[in-house]
Amino acid sequence: MDVKFQDRQANSTEQLNSTQQLSYSKPSVTFSVAEAVVKILEDMGVEYAFGVSGGAIAPVWAALHQSSIQVLHFRHEAGAAFAAVEAYFASDRPVVVFTTTGPGITNALTGLLAARWEGAKVILVSASTSAPQRGRWAFQETSAYTMPSTSIFTSGQIFHYATTLECSNELTEISRSLARGLAQPGGFVAYLSIPTNIQTSLLKISLPRVTLSHAVATASEETIAECVQLLSEGPFAIWVGFGARNAAKEIRQLAERTGAAVMCSPRGKGIFPEDHPQFVGVTGFAGHKSVLTYMQEYCPLHTLVLGTRLGEFTSFWNPTMIPQRGFLHIDIDPDVPRAAYPYAETFAIQSDVKVFMKELLKHFSNFSVSNSRSTTITLPRPELDLIKPSTGGLVRPKVLMDVIQQVIVEGSDAVVMAESGNSFAWGIHHLRFTKPGRFRVSTGFGSMGHFVTGVVGVALARNGKAVAIVGDGAMLMNNEISTAVQYQIPAVWIVLNDSRYNMCDQGTTMQGFKGVNVEIPQADFIKIACGMGADGIRVERESNIQAALEKALVSTNPFVVDVIIDPSCKAPIVNRINNLITQTTTNY
Repeated sequence: MDVKFQDRQANSTEQLNSTQQLSYSKPSVTFSVAEAVVKILEDMGVEYAFGVSGGAIAPVWAALHQSSIQVLHFRHEAGAAFAAVEAYFASDRPVVVFTTTGPGITNALTGLLAARWEGAKVILVSASTSAPQRGRWAFQETSAYTMPSTSIFTSGQIFHYATTLECSNELTEISRSLARGLAQPGGFVAYLSIPTNIQTSLLKISLPRVTLSHAVATASEETIAECVQLLSEGPFAIWVGFGARNAAKEIRQLAERTGAAVMCSPRGKGIFPEDHPQFVGVTGFAGHKSVLTYMQEYCPLHTLVLGTRLGEFTSFWNPTMIPQRGFLHIDIDPDVPRAAYPYAETFAIQSDVKVFMKELLKHFSNFSVSNSRSTTITLPRPELDLIKPSTGGLVRPKVLMDVIQQVIVEGSDAVVMAESGNSFAWGIHHLRFTKPGRFRVSTGFGSMGHFVTGVVGVALARNGKAVAIVGDGAMLMNNEISTAVQYQIPAVWIVLNDSRYNMCDQGTTMQGFKGVNVEIPQADFIKIACGMGADGIRVERESNIQAALEKALVSTNPFVVDVIIDPSCKAPIVNRINNLITQTTTNY
């Protein structure tokens, strides 16, 4: 392949329309620091706080209960953090996670790293050891003596902003920093550590109040004009990612005006309708062969990349995905373009996708592609091969997905999410969505346990049904059924129960490894669910799937559908395994 090493940075003007207005007024009553922090969080639009309590965080926990913020007491801090991530995406409001000292903090870290990867806005508020007790082996001591301060208590790879509140006078600057972070485009994960003695101390300054105005990154007129010129040269494709979820209307308008083929990342499913004749498929992990067919046979000159990092599970860094004259890559993060394909010609543009698309569309009102074939040809499409349910044998995952499509995707407005493992492979490949906001999957950090707990946050924030497709391994690892029961949250879990870590089983076999122990003693998830106060039904025959799913949708209680699936059915993970094999055989 003839590779062009050419980079171009858009001559763009980033306009950050952000204000953080702090006003001060003498409180009519005396505030503790804990009460002041909670009031600041209220003013910043926080509606939910998820976590696990403890003695060291008790003052903040009590103050949360006296506020307008809805407080949910979870069973594990990781579950609370994952639920916070998904509640943010369902509500578009920052969510608080609260923990006690020591293991409370470290338990939450996996979910908070997921928040960072996913681009959520989440604020961790925890206790820490009071200054007089530090270095003296306090119970669950949380200080620089016992924990890696440069990784946890300071801004870096985990937190965009992290600080320890040592004095009430610091609240003004902390409020300003939080406001600035929440106003910026993209994700923001913050950590406020408050020593126990500081939580109960009285406020020594006036209570700061913050008014937020969100930032918008925009491209210059010159940059838009150059994009129009490049896209007008001939047929181009549109590659849609999760970061474009608020620009669905504009993307469809551009595609239909220009005849451009559209593909999406696994997280971008539904932003452009998957039943549209110009949709050529999902890229990357569990994606569709039709995408590669399009790139190889129709050879677009450019690809307009909207809000995706083009990382491993979106592209597998496949050179086939590089168009003849390169990418036009639009993202709010200036570090994203060129990262996945450093050797590809790339016109990088830092902008909010929706704002960019609105400006771009002004130039395409009467546009026709110079190569008219793109508006007349029939584009490659993902293959749909429906399988009739059988009356005997174990449930085949493909049949289960077909019924989920019919009953849940097309028959309801429930949000569907798929857990890491074979569950998200089946979901990404077979489920089809026509609207944004209906499907969630984590293909970056990809932690097991994300959606078995995150489903609770989604169902709560949208005040409606949310359905998680999960494996038995993830369900045994971490679930929040008990939390859903306590707060009567209508979450639904569909468990692919095959008594094993089946992605590991199938994947290691494809890699040529033998004798790996992947089996799990079969669990009865209905007994587990009912033991916690939820409802459920077990499915052992394909003919019973539809009735079970319909029952789950009408139930007002948390509901588990335990599906005994055929472990021999091969999940669509071959491209992932081939990529792993390539990584292990490549010398750098």
